[in-house]
Amino acid sequence: MRRAFVQTLTELAAGDPRILLLTGDLGYMALEPFADRFPDRFFNVGVAEQNMVGVATGLAEAGYTPFVYSIATFASLRPYEFIRNGPVLHHLPVRVVGIGGGFDYGPQGTTHHGLEDVGVMRIQPGMTVVAPADHQQCAQVVRALSDVPGPAYLRLGKDENAIPGLEGRFEMGRAQCVRQGRDLALIAMGGVAVEAAAAAQLLEEQGVSAAVWIVASVQPAPVADLADALAGVPVALSVEAHYVNGGLGSLVAEVAAERGLGCRVVRCGVQRAPDGVCGGQRFLYDAHGVSRAALVRTALGALG
Repeated sequence: MRRAFVQTLTELAAGDPRILLLTGDLGYMALEPFADRFPDRFFNVGVAEQNMVGVATGLAEAGYTPFVYSIATFASLRPYEFIRNGPVLHHLPVRVVGIGGGFDYGPQGTTHHGLEDVGVMRIQPGMTVVAPADHQQCAQVVRALSDVPGPAYLRLGKDENAIPGLEGRFEMGRAQCVRQGRDLALIAMGGVAVEAAAAAQLLEEQGVSAAVWIVASVQPAPVADLADALAGVPVALSVEAHYVNGGLGSLVAEVAAERGLGCRVVRCGVQRAPDGVCGGQRFLYDAHGVSRAALVRTALGALG
């Protein structure tokens, strides 16, 4: 997704001189296409994420549209008060970009696992929160941010997977159905959606018809689409590389409760505190129940 993000941002910047890119000493071998083309609009502020957001807030107040880029945990948590008191409270178009959400930085350990970024961002009023599922959708998400007047959080993955049937489709405030099903719905956010899509195929081989929905627009939430997804099946699994509290699982449960829907919601994501165990992304997906094999087991158990 990084390549799609930088390429699309560079294309947009060619036609919009307000677009700037700031990094917290990160993005080597990734951000160069923008930095080389627009050296006067690229700023490395060093390992100082709070200051980076402060600088971006001032630039946004001056009429620019700054994108601030760092690892998801450092982009969202370290400068959180600065994001709240700056772009959020002043309704400024600062774009916070968190790379490697979920377990993308698996071997680097718990400090680098972005497991609460979506939750803390979506509780801020007026904050747009988007988490594309693959690189094609990422390009459309970046373009859509051009029309967002206030602050936004963009959660990016590091993988180059493509979700079958998605084909880059994205619309703010909407979810995308990439597979129809009558027995179960898998509702996924971010790069882990590839596991949900694969799980649906495995379930079909066992006679279970599973729908797959992609939620890239977390806020504004695709409430109507989620209600439609939940109304059509007896069981739904939310799938996210994130804590189950505050992220997609909470959003899906909120829609089910507020609409009075009879669908049972099973939240698949991280449900326990860090235990010091780390490893590759695939290992951690399986350990926390969001790998394709784990999702199949959970789905079959939920269906009885």
